[in-house]
Amino acid sequence: MNALRSLRNILATAATLCLTAAVPLSAIRTGIDAPGFIAPALEENGSWSIILVPDTQTYVKYARNQPLLELMTAWIADNSKNLNIKLVLCTGDMVEQNDMLDPDGQNADQTGPQQWKAVSRAFERLDGRVPYIVTAGNHDFGIRSVEDRHTRLDEFFPPERNHLTQAMLRRAGSNANGRPSLTNAAYEFVSPQGRKFLVLVLEFAPRDSALEWGKYVAADPNFANHTIILLTHSYLNAQNEHIVTEGYKIEDRNYGRAVFEKLVQPSKNIEMVISGHIALPEDPLGHIGFRTDTNAAGRSISQMAFNAQALGGGWFGNGGDCWLRILEFHPDGRTVSVRTFSPLFGISPATQQQAWRNDASDRFSFKLDPASKGEKAAEIIE
Repeated sequence: MNALRSLRNILATAATLCLTAAVPLSAIRTGIDAPGFIAPALEENGSWSIILVPDTQTYVKYARNQPLLELMTAWIADNSKNLNIKLVLCTGDMVEQNDMLDPDGQNADQTGPQQWKAVSRAFERLDGRVPYIVTAGNHDFGIRSVEDRHTRLDEFFPPERNHLTQAMLRRAGSNANGRPSLTNAAYEFVSPQGRKFLVLVLEFAPRDSALEWGKYVAADPNFANHTIILLTHSYLNAQNEHIVTEGYKIEDRNYGRAVFEKLVQPSKNIEMVISGHIALPEDPLGHIGFRTDTNAAGRSISQMAFNAQALGGGWFGNGGDCWLRILEFHPDGRTVSVRTFSPLFGISPATQQQAWRNDASDRFSFKLDPASKGEKAAEIIE
């Protein structure tokens, strides 16, 4: 009898495990969360979201950190429905070394090709489930950091790898060799409320010709009524200023202020700019920036820098504590709520009290201008 009861208990446990294995983590945590913890959810019915993934380089330069990047993309995939995730954007520096074959053991324990394979493998979790768009940072070019304009991004992130992203691709600009490349590209999508968006991707410190291409795309009559989101790696510093110059030796380069003056401000439909790049070890405020300006049409431009790569132990730490940003676009078609969350801390009741960053610089809202022309510019709201 006792043996039969034990067998039944074993079978019941096995059945429970089989059932829960097919259920997303977010759906089975009721009752085991820490008291007071609020799991990520939309603030308003009818909203949709974009997830920002900051620079991934420190997650993949050490093999030990790879599971943390896998956790981030797995969390995005698991929450794609309950957060109504329509798009994932990554701010660049996908790898620490684009093409370095002989790491010195201090900056990395994986070669450039190994790092590209690692970041590619993490994003495979999103293929066929959520469209994602990446941009190329300085570490994605050259050998270690933009010694030249050669990158392996197109090799590991070709358009056909995720049919959801491929369906959004509208334009591909040219790289430094004059060949079509996703380092300069444009993607179109329509929100659930019917607002038309275009994500314009530009290479790190874009060349003059890349900026001219961006101006051409932004002025294309096909996109005249679109809200353009510019995604580029280096743009704002931690003082919320446009970056004026950096010490890279490449020629034909434009940093944040030049990008703003030559492309963003003269445009009539660029209304958001998203970047990464900046980082100070163990200082969250050294990884972020936000400012608003007005473009040539009098429309507000909300500009955001978001990174985390030197948190969680600095440059030789865990890669950035798995911080992500949730951008929730509300049903009014204008309000965007910004929240900062870590699946790493959120996965365990022991650390859930650390899973949200709630300072004013990490949890805030802003408004887009109305989709129709002629109404007042957007303002920051509390």
